[in-house]
Amino acid sequence: MSWAEADIPDQSGRTAVVTGANGGLGLETARALAAAGAEVVMAARNQERAAAARDQIQASVPEAKLTIVELDLGSLDSVEVAAEQVLAAHQTIDLLVNNAGVMGIPEQRTADGFEMQLGVDHLGHFAFTARLLPALLRAQAARIVTVTSSAHHMGRAVNPENPHLDGRYGPWRAYNQAKLANFHFGLGLHKLLSEAGAPGASLVAHPGLSNTELQAVSVKETGGGLSQRFFLALARNVGMPPADGALSQLRAATDPKARSGEFYGPLFVTNGPPVRKPVLRPGNKRAIKKLWQVSERETGLELRA
Repeated sequence: MSWAEADIPDQSGRTAVVTGANGGLGLETARALAAAGAEVVMAARNQERAAAARDQIQASVPEAKLTIVELDLGSLDSVEVAAEQVLAAHQTIDLLVNNAGVMGIPEQRTADGFEMQLGVDHLGHFAFTARLLPALLRAQAARIVTVTSSAHHMGRAVNPENPHLDGRYGPWRAYNQAKLANFHFGLGLHKLLSEAGAPGASLVAHPGLSNTELQAVSVKETGGGLSQRFFLALARNVGMPPADGALSQLRAATDPKARSGEFYGPLFVTNGPPVRKPVLRPGNKRAIKKLWQVSERETGLELRA
C-alpha cells in the first residue's frame, strides 16, 4: 500500500529536530512535521536561508511551531553549542532527523581537520546525536532517523588507519564512504539502544533520486565535472520533487508500524512511494564496530545508551 504525507499521524506535543532544514529534503521534512503538529527545531548552518525556509513553512502552515538553531556540522564546537541550545529549551526530544549533508565535493577539511564529507555527513551527526541522546531517551518513544543514499552500496567501510582518505581522495569515493557510514551508524545505534533496553529507536532512510539543490551545489563546488553534471541533469529531468523524496525519512520517523533497525527508501530504488527495504550489506557488525572506534576517537565523545 502506498504511503503519503497524509499518513503521518498527529505529532502534537512532540518535539522534532531536523538538521539541514533550510532547504531540500530537510525543509520538506520540517514542513510536514510542523503541519502534523510537531514543534520543529530547524538546525542549519546558513541562518539567512534558514530564516527564509522558516518563513516559507509559516506561509503554508500558519500554525507551525518553529525555532532555528545555528548548526555547522563541520565544526565540533558549533555542534556542542547547538546541542546546548536545543537542550536548554527542550527537556525531551521525540524525533531527530539527521538529514544534512554534502555530496561529491573537492577535497576539503572541516574546522577539526576531518575530510569534509565524512566530517559533515557522519562525524558531525555522530557528535550531535551523542549530545542530544539524553533528551531523546527521556522521551517515551523517541526515534532517530539517519539519512543515507543508495550510494552506500558503492561505499567502503571506514578504515581506522585512514578514515579521511589521505592520499586516496576522490569526490565520489569520499561520498560513498560517508553514506555507508550513515547506514552503519543508523544500524549501530539500533543495536546499541536495543541491547541497553533503551526507550528509543534508530532507523535509516534514503530519498532515492530527488531534485534538490544538492546536485547543483556539487556542480558549483567542483566546477562541473562530468559525473556531477550527469547527476544534476538526471535529477532535474527524472528526479522526484523534494516533497516526495522526503517521504522515506518521514515514514521512518512517524509510521507507527516502523521498527528500530529498519531501512526505508523508494519502491523503485530511485523513485516511488517509500517502503521498507532489506538490509543486505554483509560485514555490517565488524564495520559498525570500527566506525564506532573511529567516531569516538575523532569526536572525543562516547555514544552510549
